[in-house]
Amino acid sequence: MKRKATQAIRTQTERSKFGEHASPIYMTSSYVFENAEHMRAMFAGEEDGNVYSRYSNPTVDEFIDKICLLENAEAGWATASGMAAVFTTFAALLDAGDEVLSSRSVFGSTHKLFTQIFPKWNIHTNYVSVNDFDEWEEAITPNTKILYLETPSNPALDIVDLEKAGELAKKHDLIYVVDNCFTTPIIQNPIDFGADLVIHSATKYIDGQGRGLGGAMAGKQELIDEIEAFARHSGPCLSPFNAWMLSKSLETLELRMERHSSSALEIAKRLQEHPSAEWVKYPFLETHPGYETAQKQMTMGGGIVTFGIKGGLDAGRNFLDALEMLSLTANLGDSRTIATHPASTTHSKLSEEERQKVGITQGLIRLSIGLEDVEDIWEDIEQALG
Repeated sequence: MKRKATQAIRTQTERSKFGEHASPIYMTSSYVFENAEHMRAMFAGEEDGNVYSRYSNPTVDEFIDKICLLENAEAGWATASGMAAVFTTFAALLDAGDEVLSSRSVFGSTHKLFTQIFPKWNIHTNYVSVNDFDEWEEAITPNTKILYLETPSNPALDIVDLEKAGELAKKHDLIYVVDNCFTTPIIQNPIDFGADLVIHSATKYIDGQGRGLGGAMAGKQELIDEIEAFARHSGPCLSPFNAWMLSKSLETLELRMERHSSSALEIAKRLQEHPSAEWVKYPFLETHPGYETAQKQMTMGGGIVTFGIKGGLDAGRNFLDALEMLSLTANLGDSRTIATHPASTTHSKLSEEERQKVGITQGLIRLSIGLEDVEDIWEDIEQALG
């Protein structure tokens, strides 16, 4: 089997009669049929092929094929954004009365789905503490259908033991779903630890340059079939242009993740020595409580560093205002280093109590370490802290 970097580069749609080396973009909403019988058979599903780009598109298929190869998945589906992938997964697989068992440390918009949107359809979520698997087991009810988690989590960088969670899901016959956004399939493959489905916000590291939105799900064929049946008619499809852009970005993903990770580790080590930092979290720092688990299931530490700045909210604001090179934006996984204050941005919809439960303090700063020279990144951070 070809290695990941090669798969990401060499997986392409079939060449046309023009012999192009780079894959074209199939910018079409519909497709032409040979005759009336061919059209009937295609709509009936008796013949394989493309009917309408809300259902399938060759450029989107190329992107999905690459994600499946990198994640060791049987099948996949792509959506217009990462949150569209999250919503579509749960909406397709859950019925009224079903329950989700979720690690408490999840992205703010996912939390809103669990607490405000899905309850309207009598779908409820039971939150559990990270890695307290006794609590997880006690929270499972006869209505629990999905076990869901992020690791590393956003933005607390909690590490959940994928193997133990997988064993629990298998024991209780739950669908095991993992948000793998922070690590990408280059660093971590949850399916290898028992996950049934993996979700990505391709907007982040998979794109890698902050250019466009996209999402993806990959995993067991029978689950993707259910997701496809829902998505074909609800319409969260990925555009061919964004699929082409994301597919091309996958060609450099391994190289980029190596640079993101090496620079992030260096920044984390320096922050540990800085007097303005109360604490620093990074999966490959030995001081991280999940360090040993991260070593087991991740090949690198990823590009996200979080730290608590002494002085709380005011100090955090002063730090952001003093930055000269780093970008202030709510995105992450960009080639440019980004600083974010989650309590007032990405997780502002959570109550103060909810933020405290997942370790989002008023002074928490999330750094998405980019591809600039690490010395330039550090110089800006250091002067802003000073």
